[in-house]
Amino acid sequence: MHYFANLPASKLALWCYLTWYLCIVTLYFNPDPEIWLNSLGLCIVVGYALFLSTGPGSWLRVKQRFWESLRLFLCPFLVSSFTSLVKGKGFVLLFSPVLSDNLIAVSACMAVIISSKVLAIVQQKNSISKSDTSLIMK
Repeated sequence: MHYFANLPASKLALWCYLTWYLCIVTLYFNPDPEIWLNSLGLCIVVGYALFLSTGPGSWLRVKQRFWESLRLFLCPFLVSSFTSLVKGKGFVLLFSPVLSDNLIAVSACMAVIISSKVLAIVQQKNSISKSDTSLIMK
């Protein structure tokens, strides 16, 4: 909970991208192994290239910055699978031609943002009340 309460805007945007992806993939899912194997192949090739281009290609780096390293591999997989699933379905950029699909995805993204902000407020109130308690005890 602490993680989501303290998300900077840049990381919150990444969570919204993931949320959008998961909504659209759920609505347009296709179990064809070719889609997922091609996406996995691109994930490995492009992800490794991104990994090498952003720093030393070492296991130590993976251990020290695991989530950052994972994102470098995950992004090509998500982009590839997304484009394969929506190809020929009338999408413009990330947006479905079906308004309800877009409303579902926007609502889910808003839920992520609001949840993060509410958690931040709750965390702040809890830290204030803890500091008040410690002052009283002194």
